[in-house]
Amino acid sequence: MTEPAISQLQPLPDDWQRALAVVAHPDDLEYGCAAAVASWTDAGREVSYVLATRGEAGIDTLEPARCAALRELEQRASAAVVGVSEVAFLDHGDGVIEYGPALRRDIAAAIRRHRPELVVTLNHRDTWGGTVWNTPDHRAVGRATLDAAGDAGNRWIFPELTEQGLEPWDGVRWVAVAGSSSPTHAVDATAGLERAVRSLLEHRTYIEALTDEDPEAYARTLLTGFAEETGKRFAGVPAVAFELFPR
Repeated sequence: MTEPAISQLQPLPDDWQRALAVVAHPDDLEYGCAAAVASWTDAGREVSYVLATRGEAGIDTLEPARCAALRELEQRASAAVVGVSEVAFLDHGDGVIEYGPALRRDIAAAIRRHRPELVVTLNHRDTWGGTVWNTPDHRAVGRATLDAAGDAGNRWIFPELTEQGLEPWDGVRWVAVAGSSSPTHAVDATAGLERAVRSLLEHRTYIEALTDEDPEAYARTLLTGFAEETGKRFAGVPAVAFELFPR
């Protein structure tokens, strides 16, 4: 009996210049797609980050105000490793982000401000791989980002943004979802994988609270494993997978 064929992932389109990544927490992009970001900035593309929270509820041993300041510093250092200098925080509450017009408006404003052709976010579905329940924050931000990509181009949705000088931007061509259990495309991670490991390591405080494993061994094993597993569907090349939604 022959093994079923593994469906192959297509290369993510690369005919774009500006991308905006929108996620819930510090470290979401480092676990999800930093190797792809490194390859994009290497190619001269502009990538900016927007985070809905500062991750203030993410470390049990640190009270939120101190945790938020520390995780912001770690996120900015982490972004710099992969060539991203612009990192903004929306200051929604960590762990209690609500999907709805307020979140959509904040993300639409960011899209209007940055005017990206590609928007990146994290898994918006209920589960990871069909078996592990996703967090409410990831679901809310991922779904709101998919919706805000359309909201940003409609002047009659959130007209107050136009009054604030943020003109509609209908130039988003794709939303790419990292961490999806239904990926369609991938980006070669070969050149960016080492920097992705270093980028995740900048979240040392969080990692040390999460595991007793050596932080570098933890980050390297995890990201290399993800990339190699994706590579089985991408001509054997280590890769970062995305579910791509054209617009």
